[in-house]
Amino acid sequence: MADADPDPGRWGDAIIEPGEQRAHFLTMAESPSGDGVRLPLYVCRGERKGPTVCVTAAVHGDEINGTGAIRQIAREQPFSVVAGTLVLVPVVNILGFERHSRYLPDRRDLNRSFPGSHKGSQTGRLARSFFDQVISRCAYCIDLHTAAVRRTNFPNVRADMSDPAVAALARAFGAELIVSGKGPKGSLRAAACEHGCPTIILEAGEVWKVEPSVVEYAIRGIRNCLVFLGMVEGEPTEPPYRIEADSTKWVRAEHGGFLEFHVGPGDIVNANDMIATNTSLLGDEINTVSAPQGGVVLGMTTMPSVVPGDPICHIAYARKGTLRKAERIVNALGGETLHERVRGDLASSMLVTDAESQPPAD
Repeated sequence: MADADPDPGRWGDAIIEPGEQRAHFLTMAESPSGDGVRLPLYVCRGERKGPTVCVTAAVHGDEINGTGAIRQIAREQPFSVVAGTLVLVPVVNILGFERHSRYLPDRRDLNRSFPGSHKGSQTGRLARSFFDQVISRCAYCIDLHTAAVRRTNFPNVRADMSDPAVAALARAFGAELIVSGKGPKGSLRAAACEHGCPTIILEAGEVWKVEPSVVEYAIRGIRNCLVFLGMVEGEPTEPPYRIEADSTKWVRAEHGGFLEFHVGPGDIVNANDMIATNTSLLGDEINTVSAPQGGVVLGMTTMPSVVPGDPICHIAYARKGTLRKAERIVNALGGETLHERVRGDLASSMLVTDAESQPPAD
């Protein structure tokens, strides 16, 4: 675990006492005018000692569902921090965020640049500054992401489940789906874990949106983690089921056409289940797209027009017995549950029909 700052209440020239909470700004870079580029954060300190945990969003500047969640925590305070220090960073990639872009102005990906370099590119310097000023002071980190452009993700936690501290935090979050992996080289979570700060990410929803049910899901998971760490009082909210997947696969288009989907994000599919029907622009069937094996629909394209090779559906694989149990539980869930509301909301970004309703091919 990373060494926490001996004084978690000192942030730059600001002093935040135990029991206090306050907004603060850290200077991360310089603009072309020579002015400092400031990064907003919100620090909540408990009365008692405990770990320092940061929650970050918009490392990719267009992925702002997490920004919405962090703003809601700071503004509405759905829980109280009684121990330790919670550091909320609504936007890490402030320069990309201002341009509604995934990348920084130098066209580099911040989430492939950590821990960064004091003498590197603009992106590398921002990564280094953030790593030194925030991540190096934290004992844990929760990083909030969405799918990339023209895609959506059912909420899932990604974590290196071979690391016991990371695995414990991932399970504490309370997501139905955990995808195991160390993360790409240069990603915030990979660099933070290597530094000794156990880090998990939540992938949920779409870019350029603040989706209410995704925000609710993120806040519930953050609270669960803080309860687990002894920073917030109360009991955690358990997921209706849990699947831990070691492998995933994108199902890709074999032919060009216009898709009509038969599954939505979060749906459980069996081998050979129809995912979509690919048609001409007048609705004549070209081919069907099926699941290669059973799993959970992790993510989907929201763009129905495709060419050969385009990704259509991202499936997380699970053991057959685990999948059958999860399917029974999901079938018994009421529509008012968060799981079902998220599924319904994410599916509203696409037309989903029953496979049986498709007319036979000529």
